[in-house]
Amino acid sequence: MSLFERLKAAAPAEWRSYVDHAFVRGMGDGTLPEAAFRMYLVQDYLFLIQFARANALAAYKSRTLADLRAAKDGLSAIVDVELDLHVRLCKRWSLSPADIEAAPEHQATVAYTRFVLDCGMSGDLLDLHVALAPCVLGYAEIGRALAPDGVNALDGHPYRDWIAEYAGDAYQAVAANASRHLDDLGARYLGPGRFDELAALFGKASRLEADFWQMGLDVAKR
Repeated sequence: MSLFERLKAAAPAEWRSYVDHAFVRGMGDGTLPEAAFRMYLVQDYLFLIQFARANALAAYKSRTLADLRAAKDGLSAIVDVELDLHVRLCKRWSLSPADIEAAPEHQATVAYTRFVLDCGMSGDLLDLHVALAPCVLGYAEIGRALAPDGVNALDGHPYRDWIAEYAGDAYQAVAANASRHLDDLGARYLGPGRFDELAALFGKASRLEADFWQMGLDVAKR
């Protein structure tokens, strides 16, 4: 069993609260209010900026060339791909990158991103990647779940572009590489008695991801 699967098994309630959140189900069946998705996209753009910093921190903390390359790949996936997706989707509301970047960070955005950065600053590379895993690997799992018949079956779906990004081969490959790298870090850093600490960290990060989804729903209800 991969380290990622072990962490999920150790925090089942927290993981389900994230990957089976009402926001995710609403994206899947197309009933998610547009206002919720718009709020999420803007905040996720700001979220990803902080996650880019986390990957830069991972590069700084890297002790091997393989670790450094993994951090570079993670940073590139955010800066060169994911941020562009958000800009493209936000054009439907005539929001420019400057408009998005000027938006204030919601407390849910601050809570998770600073939690991850703190894990990276106070811990080692394994702590940081465990804190990142719900986002990096969770989005791949959610993408697969929302496109059970493949991306081509999503024609006409209101959230097709988002689902296609994370269900697509490119992002799935990013996630697979991240999972393998997590296993490698575990082999090097996971000493006796440490797993429970990491499982608690992973569970907290998963709950913060669920809170991030909830933020979008709460705004749509106002």
